[in-house]
Amino acid sequence: MILGLDISTSITGVSILDRNGDLIYCKAWRTDKKGLSFYQKLDILKENICYIKSQYPVEKVYVEEPLKMFMAGRSSAQVVSLIQRFNGATCWILKEIFDMEPIYINASTARKKNGIKIRRGEKAKKKVLQHILSSEKTFIVEYTKRGNVIKGTYDRADSLVIAKAGYYLFEEEKHNKELNNEAH
Repeated sequence: MILGLDISTSITGVSILDRNGDLIYCKAWRTDKKGLSFYQKLDILKENICYIKSQYPVEKVYVEEPLKMFMAGRSSAQVVSLIQRFNGATCWILKEIFDMEPIYINASTARKKNGIKIRRGEKAKKKVLQHILSSEKTFIVEYTKRGNVIKGTYDRADSLVIAKAGYYLFEEEKHNKELNNEAH
């Protein structure tokens, strides 16, 4: 099974694919409650990761690579630092619980592996969600009274894109090993 995560200090999207690449778990773990400290948020993620470990035989863990640079008007050095620290701490928890190092996947690479093309000026989150809704029948979306998607939906969609990209990479790796074994 493949575990894919889109880690954030406020909402972490989590998806699990079975051996056939079918979606069997897709949640948004919320840590955006006011007053939670950095470590309390990590405790929430750790508790949920332990639950995943107890329920699913995860073979590989894939994580969206964290933001590395400033984005005009959207991030400061403080925000980038916080995201990096939180992502690193979460990956350490994943490594300790699953006894394997998580594999980082760049968001652009993950989208490309899923056949998602984002043109300049398009909103990536909306485009990803459109793709997921058209290709993944078991992905459920709930809407607010005003017709907006509920919090966590984009995070779940992003985690599914990471999980599917991880699945494709895992399958390619297995195929290459089989070819190498046949050659020897």
